[in-house]
Amino acid sequence: MSQTINLAEINSKNKVVNEESQNAKGLALNALWLDPFAPPSALHKKALHEASIELLSVSTLDELKKVLNKTNLVVIRIKENASLYDEVLELVNSVKLRLPIICRIDRSDFELGIQITQRGAFQVLASDCVKVEDWISLAEKVIEKQKNRNTYVFVDKESKKLLTLAEKVAEADVTTLITGPTGSGKEVLAKVLHDASSRYSRPFVSINCGAIPENLMEDLLFGHEKGAFTGAIKEHRGVFEQADTGTLFLDEIGELPPNLQTKLLRVLQERNVTRLGSNNQTKVDFRLIAATNKDLKKAIEHREFREDLYFRISTFRLSIAPLKDRPDDILPLATHIISKTGKSFVNLSDEAQENLLTYHWPGNVRELDNVIQRALVIRKGSTVTKEDLIFDDLPLEQLEQPAELSHSLGGKTESSFLSEDHDSVGSSSTTNPAESALNLDDAVRHSEYLTIQSAIRSTKNRNDAAKALGISPRTLRYKIAQLKNFEPKQFSFE
Repeated sequence: MSQTINLAEINSKNKVVNEESQNAKGLALNALWLDPFAPPSALHKKALHEASIELLSVSTLDELKKVLNKTNLVVIRIKENASLYDEVLELVNSVKLRLPIICRIDRSDFELGIQITQRGAFQVLASDCVKVEDWISLAEKVIEKQKNRNTYVFVDKESKKLLTLAEKVAEADVTTLITGPTGSGKEVLAKVLHDASSRYSRPFVSINCGAIPENLMEDLLFGHEKGAFTGAIKEHRGVFEQADTGTLFLDEIGELPPNLQTKLLRVLQERNVTRLGSNNQTKVDFRLIAATNKDLKKAIEHREFREDLYFRISTFRLSIAPLKDRPDDILPLATHIISKTGKSFVNLSDEAQENLLTYHWPGNVRELDNVIQRALVIRKGSTVTKEDLIFDDLPLEQLEQPAELSHSLGGKTESSFLSEDHDSVGSSSTTNPAESALNLDDAVRHSEYLTIQSAIRSTKNRNDAAKALGISPRTLRYKIAQLKNFEPKQFSFE
């Protein structure tokens, strides 16, 4: 498809965006320009110069090797197939650089553009693109990527040891199992493994096995063909295919149903997947990183997890400690959370810092994030004080029956409430309705309170209590927080 380029129109548009480019870019970016078919045109040079992108032009891979360490991004021309992209990516990975690769393709080669995007190209542009605003947008994305690089917090001595080990594991490209309590940062560590590996520019696909209903899980993993079942109006690529050439992160793998454990094992062994409604196998190449907060060895003993799958996913094991065991991470993490919200001017008072350091963090980093986010909302001024810190956990000694609740029950104690003859509810009663201030909502909450209190007292810790109640530890903390703020109202019937 031919295209007429109006030089006057381009120059006019370039003037409009020139001032924007000068303001947006403090420093020029060096770009390797690899085009085996033609040198950069005058229009390309002008557009890139206006976007503060300096060209390091090469025509062969050998020339590219010599100047690779001087560049911020690589721009290559692709025609017919993706072989040149694969060669450049392999070369960039071989020198352990993390450079964004931009591919220029002909406007008529739409399918090649899709293929390149799926392979992990940073961006795809038309080969004749000379619009300054397009190159400015590209430069801004590259700079943003550079800013966001290495934003992980590993300050504590134990965290630094874990990071060093993770970087070595990343280079080995082996299947990895990450263990640690809920909210401790297992997905963050998985992203570290991905970013430090040779697959860094390829997809990182993450799913939580415990958050998806069993009847939907197989479709999510394997995908389906059009018409495979009612409502399948188009084909769907499962996460195995989506993560092809990249990394697949299966969080809470201990919650995966037994029948899908068997199918996952087969995929890991054969590296082939079959979509629902299809007989054709698709070859996949992904790195698996799994995570769990469960003791999988105990799950194996209880026949809840396959032993052969365990050994398949745990080629290398990494364990994250609870946040309370790595105290030197707490304040840097809090500062990082504040900066992510764009409120870098906000600081923590000495008392607030002391409270953060002495709290036991049962919810780990996720709870720290919640506490900081709440503090940023209710703070007055540019300083977060200790009064702004609202912690999620309710200490066990505070989980006593509130005086207001006892009053709302007409003075009944827990034991008298439990020993009441509930069969007499439908019979006549001498109880004066005015004496009972408990409505249906209060009764439900009180019943929930008694159940939670009983579970906590009969188990060793909160996690065991949550398991006995059939809920997650996070849900248990949420319910306790609600009960802590429970202030029953007085009700009467007229």
